[in-house]
Amino acid sequence: MPNVLEGKPQGKNRRVAVIASRFNNEVTVRLLEGCLRKLKVHGVSEKNIFVVWTPGAFEIPFAAQQVIRHLKPDGVVTLGAVIRGETAHFGCVCDGLVRGIVALELDSRVPISFGVLTVENDKQAWERSGGRRGNKGREAAEVVLRLMDLKRRMKS
Repeated sequence: MPNVLEGKPQGKNRRVAVIASRFNNEVTVRLLEGCLRKLKVHGVSEKNIFVVWTPGAFEIPFAAQQVIRHLKPDGVVTLGAVIRGETAHFGCVCDGLVRGIVALELDSRVPISFGVLTVENDKQAWERSGGRRGNKGREAAEVVLRLMDLKRRMKS
């Protein structure tokens, strides 16, 4: 039988930062609500949750970098909604956002979950922020909890 390592969604005594974009605020607030509920259900104390707002999604990697440097969280959840428009802006924002988060996660060795919606329209954003397709903020919270626990298990 092989050795299997998998993190569990355990948040007791863990510090989690949530970086949320103000752009498309109605959607992001719903993602944030789902995220916070999931963190609390799995034992993250409210005093150990830090919510940091950015103007838009493109600014999330910088804010996450500063949070990791100064607040020293065990994990970071990123939340936002980038909705395709009529220009190439969507691609630029998404590409910069993803590259920045991946680079930061690997460089900092702090788990970062991606709860930023990259969708075609408002309907898709609404469906994924608490509608019939669930709440991706809640899912992103569980991902970061599992990654934090996996990191802990690897160290021991």
